Amino acid sequence: MELIDILTKDHIILNLKGTNQDDVIDELVNTLAANQLTNDPTSFKEAIYKRESEISTAVGYGVAIPHAKSKSVSKPTIMMGRTLQGIDYGGQHTNLVFMIAAPENASDEHLSLLSKLSTFLMSDTFRAKLLVATSVDEVLTAIREQDKEEEPEADQTDAGKYLIGITACMTGIAHTYMAAESLKEAAAKRGMKVKIQTNGANGPENSLTSQDIQHADAIIVAHDVRVDTTVFNGKRFVDVPVKKAISHADQLIDQALNYDIRDPQAEVVSESAPEPEKKSGLNFYKHIMSGVSYMIPFVVVGGIFIAISFMFGIYAADPTSDQYNVFAEFFSQVGGEAAFALMVPILAGFIGYSIADKQGLAPAMIGGMVASIGGSGFLGGMIAGFVGGFAAKYIGRAFKGVPKAFQGLISVLLVPLLSTFIVGAFMFFILNTPMSLLNVFLENWLTGLTGINAAILGALLAGMMASDMGGPINKTASAFGLAMFAANIFEPSAALMVGGMVPPIGIALATTLFKNRFTLQEAEAGKASYVLGASFITEGAIPFAAADPLRIIPANIVGAAIGGAACMALDISLKAPHGGIFVIPIASNHPLLYIGCILLGSVVTCLMIGFLKKPLSEKDRQKAKAMDSVI
Repeated sequence: MELIDILTKDHIILNLKGTNQDDVIDELVNTLAANQLTNDPTSFKEAIYKRESEISTAVGYGVAIPHAKSKSVSKPTIMMGRTLQGIDYGGQHTNLVFMIAAPENASDEHLSLLSKLSTFLMSDTFRAKLLVATSVDEVLTAIREQDKEEEPEADQTDAGKYLIGITACMTGIAHTYMAAESLKEAAAKRGMKVKIQTNGANGPENSLTSQDIQHADAIIVAHDVRVDTTVFNGKRFVDVPVKKAISHADQLIDQALNYDIRDPQAEVVSESAPEPEKKSGLNFYKHIMSGVSYMIPFVVVGGIFIAISFMFGIYAADPTSDQYNVFAEFFSQVGGEAAFALMVPILAGFIGYSIADKQGLAPAMIGGMVASIGGSGFLGGMIAGFVGGFAAKYIGRAFKGVPKAFQGLISVLLVPLLSTFIVGAFMFFILNTPMSLLNVFLENWLTGLTGINAAILGALLAGMMASDMGGPINKTASAFGLAMFAANIFEPSAALMVGGMVPPIGIALATTLFKNRFTLQEAEAGKASYVLGASFITEGAIPFAAADPLRIIPANIVGAAIGGAACMALDISLKAPHGGIFVIPIASNHPLLYIGCILLGSVVTCLMIGFLKKPLSEKDRQKAKAMDSVI
């Protein structure tokens, strides 16, 4: 059974009315009932929520895949819903929701469909096609095209061999499960047995046993956060980031099989020099990302609450001011005095947790609070996390020889006490003074930037944001913006959002003003890019950049850089790092000027595209349309 057989026109909702997870689930279940595919929507909805209570089906990339079996379902079905504005689904910003419904006696067919759908949704281009589709037919065409891609013939030379592994990403929600699915699918094609432990948000699932490890022919660990690999008892394993397991599963399996861990001599060699210990740089990145992933919600909540507070007046949160409003004080206190105050300690604490598990949490978090109080800020918090984490880790190792009767006392009392003393003394006596002076210098420099200097920084940040749309350059710019956000400097955030909004809006303008440069299908897709760009969903630009990177990407970068330069030159700030047009009125100090900067960059991108792309003949445009319709 193919996806296209059970995802028909009347199963697709391109404009979901729901504004939250519950509303969207209700809307999809009601449509399922209206199509007479369930005779008891209430019981099916209960099955959906039962699955969500186990672990959220939000898989990242703006996608959620709720699924369940129920005796009320008459046949396997997939419902698709899309919301361009996006909703919070299981803590993830989500635009696409695929609901899989299967009869109670349908074996595990719905899980195989889930696996297939998850594989499709790993493609940036495929997701972008769904987001920019202007009709149900375009959605079906995109799915049909993806479904028709020929799969390579299965290589059964490894049949019967046993692959085990562990996957773990920063949030434990998205990439963890996609990596596991990718490894399972690649192993199944070879006829291999496979078991992958997923360290998700709710803890380890499908946990490996000592028998699994003993009988394994290959081991792969794909992780962006710390994973306990001592369970492998010295056996060699492939150690990679999660994303590599998603995109290069076959190559990783080949590499893992080459280690020949069933050979006892290979195991002895690996004990003396295990591969993962060589990758300290990768571990450093994992620890940082672990802390940042836990800190981000505090940044978002704090920024938006402070922005709402300012809506009542600049001084409305001050009880001594004539502008005083109790709701303004509430939002200011929760956002500024609570959420913002916790950012640096949370960052430090979960860096320490990534290094030394639970025993590293308290000393690192306390060190982060000392950094926050002493003025070390974001950078000081990162250092405190590493000092506290490694102090706890090595002190814990030093006491390993103590009798088991005293181990509980050591882990609860001695390790946190001594490691907190070390990190506290280090921060208080050594780091806080020079780091606070550095922060003051940096903040004064940034807040003092005017004219050409501010414009250069804004151009750099926005251009980086638009360059690879989610890649390492984009993430580097975002990390800088987060650090400045934690220091209450909000101008870089404004430039970064310009960099994310300009590419889709500029491309949309180009498809409107220079229609003869695009196929008819691209021109239609450009209409949806207006909404995507306004919503700060950069994915609307991906299909165009993939089709013509040498023209589209430079135009995106130049337009974003000009918009970002104007934004910072005009001293525009943004106290909410996400949300697009929906947060600009409440989070920006100059909303109209800010929108003008976005439009300026978009117009520049549009004009560059019009200049760089050659006009297509009407014959070529019609031919492209005919080919699309055949596909």
